[in-house]
Amino acid sequence: MLAALLLFAAVMGVVLFFAGRIGGRKGDKWVGYLYLLPVVLLLLVGLVYPGLRTIYESFFDAAGKAFIGFDNYKTIFTDKDQLTVLRNTVIWVVITPFLATGIGLIYAILVDKSRFESFAKALIFLPMSISFVAASVIWKFMYEYRPDQANVKQIGLINQIIVWLGGKPIQLLIESPLNTLLLIIVMIWIQAGFAMTVLSAAIKAIPDDIVEAARLDGVNAWTMFKNITVPSVRPTIVVVLTTIGIGTLKVFDIVRTMTGGNFKTSVVANEFYSQTFRADNQGLGAALAVLLFILVIPVVAYNIRQVRQSEAR
Repeated sequence: MLAALLLFAAVMGVVLFFAGRIGGRKGDKWVGYLYLLPVVLLLLVGLVYPGLRTIYESFFDAAGKAFIGFDNYKTIFTDKDQLTVLRNTVIWVVITPFLATGIGLIYAILVDKSRFESFAKALIFLPMSISFVAASVIWKFMYEYRPDQANVKQIGLINQIIVWLGGKPIQLLIESPLNTLLLIIVMIWIQAGFAMTVLSAAIKAIPDDIVEAARLDGVNAWTMFKNITVPSVRPTIVVVLTTIGIGTLKVFDIVRTMTGGNFKTSVVANEFYSQTFRADNQGLGAALAVLLFILVIPVVAYNIRQVRQSEAR
């Protein structure tokens, strides 16, 4: 750490030394290049090189010694366990962004200009202030199971409700695919606050004259929502959807904390960690990391495009 700090100080010292000796209009351009140089170097060392190295290692065996071509990628799309990982990832991506965004949008509309708007927004935004690991621990207690025996009380809220209703407690986190859906609930619980905050700001930006004109025409709440609110905030909805989608593709903390990827709950981000550091399969782990990178790229590109379009309007 000390060496890294000294190196950073040395690089910045060199940059400032040369920047101070370049003058004139043409010199200003070179000063800009000099200040960009450390950033470019850090990106090359910390992002580009590891990315290229990961792609390279994805074509080798578990030990990283023998070249095996596309066999690791073939394993991802043919192995039974890896297909389960892909299925779970698809379920996460299909459900989480839409439900989190939908809940955030409806909540933002319901509390908009209400008497307790600030308090109501704070309640749903609170989960965003804690880490994914902390949220996972909270919900793990919610799903906790105790054997159905005399003098054994349930400490998990969900199972206690089941017992109150006359049912028997269930080991919720080992029942597939129910456990995957229960993990998704945690992500929705966290991301709904983010969606609500961004969409609430977009709703408040709708011109008052449009809203007033619609009300004078006798438009009901559903028509207002369908024909005024949603079209007006559509660019923001798309940005929120894609942003949550990117986070969902990379989800790791929730799965790792609550199930460790066991009981058929693993997703791509968790699986490449497990294969690389627990199963010591460097090749397959690298291939999964590359796959995740490929999946994220189009979503990121679409998100950037939507942001630029919304800024241009």
